Amino acid sequence: MSTLNIVLSIITAVFVGNVILAAIVVFFERRNPASTWAWMFVLFFIPVLGFFIYLVFGRNSSKQKVFEEKTANDKKTLFKYVDDDEELAERVVMQAFSNDGIGLGKEYKYLYDFATLNINSGSWLTYYNKMEHFTDGVQKFDSLISDIENAKHFVHLEYYIFRGDELGKRIIDALADKAAEGVEVRVLYDYMGNRTLPKNFFKRLTDAGGQAAAFPVPPFLRINCRNHRKIAVIDGVVGYVGGFNIGMEYLGMVKRFGFWRDTHVRFEGEVVAQLHIRFLMDWNYSSNDRIEKNSYYFPKYKCKEYLPAQIVCSGPDTQWRNVKNSYFKMINEAEKTILIETPYFSPDDGILEALRVAALSDIDVRIIIPAHPDHPFVYWASMSYLGELLEAGVKCYQYETGFIHSKTVYIDGIVATVGTANMDIRSFGLNFEVNAFIYDPKTVRMLEEDFYNDLKECTEITKEWYYARSRSFRFKEALSRLVSPML
Repeated sequence: MSTLNIVLSIITAVFVGNVILAAIVVFFERRNPASTWAWMFVLFFIPVLGFFIYLVFGRNSSKQKVFEEKTANDKKTLFKYVDDDEELAERVVMQAFSNDGIGLGKEYKYLYDFATLNINSGSWLTYYNKMEHFTDGVQKFDSLISDIENAKHFVHLEYYIFRGDELGKRIIDALADKAAEGVEVRVLYDYMGNRTLPKNFFKRLTDAGGQAAAFPVPPFLRINCRNHRKIAVIDGVVGYVGGFNIGMEYLGMVKRFGFWRDTHVRFEGEVVAQLHIRFLMDWNYSSNDRIEKNSYYFPKYKCKEYLPAQIVCSGPDTQWRNVKNSYFKMINEAEKTILIETPYFSPDDGILEALRVAALSDIDVRIIIPAHPDHPFVYWASMSYLGELLEAGVKCYQYETGFIHSKTVYIDGIVATVGTANMDIRSFGLNFEVNAFIYDPKTVRMLEEDFYNDLKECTEITKEWYYARSRSFRFKEALSRLVSPML
């Protein structure tokens, strides 16, 4: 066989392989059309490399199978937790079939609508809670370390990023000191998010009796399917959730980012148990040291302050895209205002259309993204989506004072969400996420003040500015938009 024939045979084999793979993408993966066309583009125009990119980033079916066992175990754990508490079981049943919000004010309708929606994610509505919120990393970590130092029974942390810098060492020192006192300490961190962390970083903690585990996924999925959650639970009484990871940049002390603007909340009350049961399920998946549900880990803590809230989780280990569905419902139920802060804005078609319809309905829709992004690719993709929304009347802004990492949505001054999920396709379907939803108007208005204060540090993205962007900007934007839906 001549060299030419050999080359032609190889080219033919590659072409046939691409056709077969493209057929799998189109017919078997059940993707949305935007994602399908993005992968078709990669497979046909980058024949060999595209195949390996697809293996790493694109196989939805393999992602689902990998986490089937975790999903099943999580459901058993959750059902057992509810069934063991007769009062809670009765409340969950009532919320699942309640129509008590009908005919009441908007505030109460939100309560019952979202209670019903999020029952499907295993999240019931809690009523009695106390909340403190942080926009500054120094204050947040001072508070967390103080709670760690005051721990009597256990400290459980779950963080996407745990830097080996001054702050990371400060946290480890506090945890090791408590472990040496006999307090149970467990740290769960994402494998991929901490791939550069020194292997002996947790040695002081483990030598003192504490434990550390990496959230594992099979090699092909390590780039995707990241555990993006940030949870801290102390003694089952105090719980933290929000956007801050553990590292000096989150204190605003890394020159590249400058001032770091984020949002995190600290809870006491009923909702802490929901944060803790999520930690328990993730820990039991990642560690051989299984935690069994009992009164030691879930003490009865009575909070007298009325603040309705619930914790909503989503990811490859949940049946539904719970956080995304909640965002979608919030936007569709809005009557006056929709305020969004997100470092990464790459929504799917449903969220994009909901925002556009809201603006066309004369609802005040405002979105803040960073002016100085950490990922330029995401920034250019974000601009393509914002450009569409500008036409519908959405007001878009770039935060100029450092980097804004806050992941928040506020609706009508009545309902708010603070958590780890960005307004992007990755957070909607690939990452493991956790958000707190808050239904107290007084608290929501307090949180909204942060948004309006941030506007003072922003430059508005006007139609004039957007239409005047350079050709190179437009090219980067178009390319980034094309591949952004790839799941």
